[in-house]
Amino acid sequence: MVAKFRRSLSFPNNNNQTSSKPTKTLHVRSTSLPCRSHHPIISLLKDQINDLKSSSSSSSSTIPNILCHRLTQLKTIHESLEDLLHLPQTKDSLRNQFNNYENLLEDFLHFLDVYGTFQTLLLSLKQQLSSTQVAIRSKNIKFEDYIKTLKKLAKKISGLSSTIRLAGADNQSGDTELGEVIRDVKEVTITVSIALFSGVSKPFLPEKKGWRFGLRLNKRVKIDHHQEICLMGLLRKKGEELQVKMVLKRMHELENWIDEIESFSEKIYRSLINTRVSLLNVLTN
Repeated sequence: MVAKFRRSLSFPNNNNQTSSKPTKTLHVRSTSLPCRSHHPIISLLKDQINDLKSSSSSSSSTIPNILCHRLTQLKTIHESLEDLLHLPQTKDSLRNQFNNYENLLEDFLHFLDVYGTFQTLLLSLKQQLSSTQVAIRSKNIKFEDYIKTLKKLAKKISGLSSTIRLAGADNQSGDTELGEVIRDVKEVTITVSIALFSGVSKPFLPEKKGWRFGLRLNKRVKIDHHQEICLMGLLRKKGEELQVKMVLKRMHELENWIDEIESFSEKIYRSLINTRVSLLNVLTN
């Protein structure tokens, strides 16, 4: 198999018509070529990680469609890592350096706990968002209580950013190429997750300088999903039915986006389960 690979890398030499040792020439040419990685899957993983890191450096990292795209990229990375863990040489490396990799099981369990909590909070957020819209339509004077609950849920989701960083506190994964790529997978998992939690909670939380519920809605202003939901300042005014309808429309769009985020995060959760199961099988068998 190696010989065939070497022959595919050779090129005919028109100036050497009487070479009596073609095999040796082929050998020298093949060994002079650089090798990107010990295995194509590691090369693939590195490329996928670099692509995700490049996209994550964008200032628009919390825009809804960008978040969903990066969750898709992260899912693909974990699928590639799972493929890597199934290779015999990977299993041997992990088992031979068990002390360097045993903490990975705890790290991925931590990821699962955080995403499990996120799923629960996301469901509560959706239900509360729906209830808030009903309260506004029915002119329930207690709608402000619904808004406060939304804020509390959003704070809990935002707090998951600090929690998930704990999985990166211990980067003990050996000094091999395998250890390096696993550390990188953990790093991008944390980075994308922090952007996710921040992006979902941002529409419901105040800015550092205080609430901006009084955001004015008119034909000149275009609002996206990540500006605060401006309800209190509007609904205290009479005759603002058009603006209230615009707010409800934005809330409905936000609700649909959260449905989409929920679907993508569930896929990440399943990928994390599969990766941890593969790690567990390798390290304990």
